[in-house]
Amino acid sequence: MDTFKRNKARTEIARKIRALREERHWTQADLSKGLGLSQSRFSEIERGQGSFTAEQFLEVLRLFNVPVSHFAVGQNGPGSGIQNALARLGAIHLRHRSDVLPSERLDEAGDVVREVLLGAESPRHITSLAPVLVRNIDRINLNRLHAQFLEYGLERRLAWLVENTLMAVRDELSVGLPRKEAIQYGRAEFMLGAFLENLPFNRSRRNSVEALDILDTRILSEKKLQDVRNSTSTISDRWGIATALQPDDFIEALRASHVADSNPPARLRSPLGKVGAEKAPASDHLPSSSDAPDKPSTRNEGHRLLNQIDMDWD
Repeated sequence: MDTFKRNKARTEIARKIRALREERHWTQADLSKGLGLSQSRFSEIERGQGSFTAEQFLEVLRLFNVPVSHFAVGQNGPGSGIQNALARLGAIHLRHRSDVLPSERLDEAGDVVREVLLGAESPRHITSLAPVLVRNIDRINLNRLHAQFLEYGLERRLAWLVENTLMAVRDELSVGLPRKEAIQYGRAEFMLGAFLENLPFNRSRRNSVEALDILDTRILSEKKLQDVRNSTSTISDRWGIATALQPDDFIEALRASHVADSNPPARLRSPLGKVGAEKAPASDHLPSSSDAPDKPSTRNEGHRLLNQIDMDWD
């Protein structure tokens, strides 16, 4: 961190410390005593002319009962924290933001799945949940997540995500993976399939307009909704989800994450700009897409629709 950023951080922390202290009607003497500091030293820190030790800062968090993120400086929107959490939990094709502090809400993989699906602000974040599910399949309680989404009335979003991820996993297994990855992907295939098989959900209302769950936040008119529905995937239709995302988009995200994990960091000069962007070079042990048998694809059609509704891919 350069001198300018360091001074800016000190000033911002000092301002928030002072605000927290005054909210509780504490004097500088009260707080400095609790932190084991002289009042003069504390006064310097509150003016932005000094810093707490790590132990003192932890005591500040305890005394005021606030998370570390309360003192974050320079965050660029809520999506930045989500993206860091996704990258940390397996979607390593995403760029990690170094200027964003972690959020306590996003400590667990299941929390990230819930936050991304509920917010549905970025299609790229949604498809990046595929590698997160695969890499954390034994740490995510899908039944508990389903119960949470049931309370929100959005339980079909989770089923839709799981089925798209399951299709992506089977696609990767079909082209061949090294033994370690094949075991991991095989475990994910089993767990995701078992969840869907035992899911107590009535799909009979999937074609009802009233039952539609409009996932894409940029669908702002009946015409755009109809455009999306005209090219919806079988999976989206089955679960009554209105989105231009296609199964191939989840396949791309899972493959991009796998390639990023297999290649040295120097080869990852920039993250994929959008779902469905040109694939990164395959690693030596993975066959290229040209080696795989031809099969019908909805990829281009789905991406054309996404461009039409001007969705944010960052």
